[in-house]
Amino acid sequence: MRFATRMFVVAVATVFALGVASNSAQSQSADLPAVVPSIDAPMSSTLAGKVYSLHLHHLHTGESLDVVYRIGDTYIPEAIAQLNHFLRDHRTDDASHYDPKEFDLLHGIMARLGKPNGIIDIVCGYRTPWSNAFLRRGTAASGVAEHSQHMEAKAIDIRVPGVQTAKLRDTAESFEAGGVGYYPVSQFVHVDVGPVRTWSFGETHSRTRLRTAAVHRHGHGRRAVIHHYGN
Repeated sequence: MRFATRMFVVAVATVFALGVASNSAQSQSADLPAVVPSIDAPMSSTLAGKVYSLHLHHLHTGESLDVVYRIGDTYIPEAIAQLNHFLRDHRTDDASHYDPKEFDLLHGIMARLGKPNGIIDIVCGYRTPWSNAFLRRGTAASGVAEHSQHMEAKAIDIRVPGVQTAKLRDTAESFEAGGVGYYPVSQFVHVDVGPVRTWSFGETHSRTRLRTAAVHRHGHGRRAVIHHYGN
């Protein structure tokens, strides 16, 4: 009789413990954050590979953004959407859909500069046709191209605090991934993922000649050198 009573007590205790554990597990599950899917549907929390991040500050809006936009070969759509909004035309508040290769180029430039966690100052991101025409004012002397890559959401004008503009230009050019425009007076560099080419705006003629000779001397024959072209 005592043995049966003891077994009954043990059974009741076991059932109670299982019930508590089940409720606790359900409670913990309800508290877990939602998993954000990435492009092509794999869960971002399950992605493996190199992490690509950017740390940006917009000089016109005053906004800052720290974002992981890619893991391995997968771009994270929510992060790309954040970047598209961050890089919107600050004059009209219109956003576009950036070519993700532009973000990879910025990431690569910062890594090659030895500043993988450094901040990039954004001078200009996406530009609507209206803003482009406003800046151009009908003349190439403004330094703004009529068919700017900014309007295609493939270009960004940048500065990197603590890095000389010329060094930033040289680093961007080393990738041969698109266009690189050098603006020493305004102290920024235009980088895009359009056709491979380089230009400068605001340099003296003597500096321009020296730079043209240096480009050809180092064997960059594939790069079109266009001076006073515009971005």
